[in-house]
Amino acid sequence: MDTSMDASAAPTRALATEAVHAGRDDLAELGLHAPPLDLSTTYPSYDTRAEAARIDEFAATGARPDGPPVYARLDNPTTGRFETALARLEGTDSAVAFASGMAALSAVLLSRASTGLRHVVAVRPLYGCSDHLLNAGLLGTEVTWTDPAGVADAIRPDTGLVMVETPANPTLAEVDIRALAHACGSVPLLVDNTFATPVLQRPAELGARIVLHSATKYLGGHGDVMGGVVACDEEFARGLRQVRFATGGVLHPLAGYLLLRGLSTLPVRVRAASATAAELVRRLTVDPRIARVHYPRIGGAMVAFEVYGDPHDVIAGVRLITPAVSLGSVDTLIQHPASISHRIVDASDRRSGGISDRLLRMSVGLEDVEDLWRDLTQALSAGPVQATRPEPAARA
Repeated sequence: MDTSMDASAAPTRALATEAVHAGRDDLAELGLHAPPLDLSTTYPSYDTRAEAARIDEFAATGARPDGPPVYARLDNPTTGRFETALARLEGTDSAVAFASGMAALSAVLLSRASTGLRHVVAVRPLYGCSDHLLNAGLLGTEVTWTDPAGVADAIRPDTGLVMVETPANPTLAEVDIRALAHACGSVPLLVDNTFATPVLQRPAELGARIVLHSATKYLGGHGDVMGGVVACDEEFARGLRQVRFATGGVLHPLAGYLLLRGLSTLPVRVRAASATAAELVRRLTVDPRIARVHYPRIGGAMVAFEVYGDPHDVIAGVRLITPAVSLGSVDTLIQHPASISHRIVDASDRRSGGISDRLLRMSVGLEDVEDLWRDLTQALSAGPVQATRPEPAARA
């Protein structure tokens, strides 16, 4: 039985309802309440002629096979449920899941390169490893870095992709997705929507063809599962499935199960953490120890701020807040991008992307705001205080 279900055929429902029910619509008919977890690596069949035909069809088109999967690297019912649910939340035809966000981005680049379109136009800042993957040309791609206004002029006949992250990691700078999609013309626009999630924005509705998530972050939401996913139209998804099968970057079914469960609480988690983040931004903005606060217009649970003192002292001084990379978990995390998440990016490129050496990035979780503020303010007390009033929060 194909449990993936066609995302485009779903009725229109509120996001909160879709988060709970998408990918699970058939469970009552199956006599189940919780989604089943299928850990099979292979699937028996006594009809080898039929299996040969299904494999030929997949090789030719990349379409998901009817009936049971042949092999877990090709498809998995549990992972398929997560893909269906994420596509519903992002408003796309399909979604294809991978073992990590970087595996998902790699598949996109390989899919475009396989058609001879190896050139990428990208806007900084991006997640540090995304920046490195593009800049190092590890997959045979060539990148042109530009600002949003220069995208149209940077496009060449061999451009296969325009990539942007908005809000950006770690500065939270925002890009007008609709205007950028228009500037791209026929070239697909990829938007990394990891920070915003479909709770805050749905890039496909604004003209993006490809929506990328590090599912490890908000989609999982508990810091205990790694994955990546690309939401897109079915035509693009078919190419991604072929790359996934050939390269092996498949999402494990247990991860698919946990990510599907994570989606059910995604709107509640994001909205609650965003409310706390907004209050912390209000307090940080008027704190004399803070040089500048970065917070996006669309809101969210990510906050970035530059300190007058030594950012390493702040990291060393937190006790309730967890000093660690990653984001989107139920607990609050803080890290120094220049030392960790963006260390792999050349220092001059970091600076040109607005990533100051004094910048700290905080992923606000579900703790009480007063407890978080108490912990943060004592950590900030290790540094100097600026006598003049700090700049207001930057909303890029």
